[in-house]
Amino acid sequence: MPEPLTAAALLTISDQFVHVRMMLSILVGLSIARLLTGLARFVQHPSREQVYGPHLAWALFMLLTVIHYWWAEFNLAQIHTWSFAHYLLLIVYASLLFLISTLLFPDRMDEYNGFKDYFHARQRWFFGLLIAMLLTDLADTLLKGRDYFISLGLAYDVWLALLVSLSGAALFIASRRFHMIFAIVAVVSSMGLIFYRFDSL
Repeated sequence: MPEPLTAAALLTISDQFVHVRMMLSILVGLSIARLLTGLARFVQHPSREQVYGPHLAWALFMLLTVIHYWWAEFNLAQIHTWSFAHYLLLIVYASLLFLISTLLFPDRMDEYNGFKDYFHARQRWFFGLLIAMLLTDLADTLLKGRDYFISLGLAYDVWLALLVSLSGAALFIASRRFHMIFAIVAVVSSMGLIFYRFDSL
């Protein structure tokens, strides 16, 4: 049985945790700002910025995902020894969140006829990055320890497998109905998982 950590050791761990989360907070803040600014465009310019259902649903999914990411990363406090590889993984995860958020709301859309045209023109990029994000989420979950991963139960495994498999299909399917249903499934299943397994720290 490991010896209990001393007060000095706990302080050092706390300092490391704050240091690691500092960079993550910047990327999370940029992601949320991009998503909220993008969503505000629909209110600011309703005649110019036409809402496309699947795109809007995925924007809401990403907003939920970014907020949950920051909430769940508090469990990194369980890690007592940090390595650069661990730190880099978290930076990659947060960077993927930002890249996907930026992909949903680009700076300019002059060459596209609205968000429907834009979304389907970039759907392979979007779902490719989404798959990368989901697999990084798995690595991040394993980083928190075997006990933490087991505590999530079958619900997490099913959620992850569902979203990865449907994202793989979405790379090649252009059907609006498919993308609308998939986006709704992603939002609802993610909310269910969050309130079922991540409701408290």
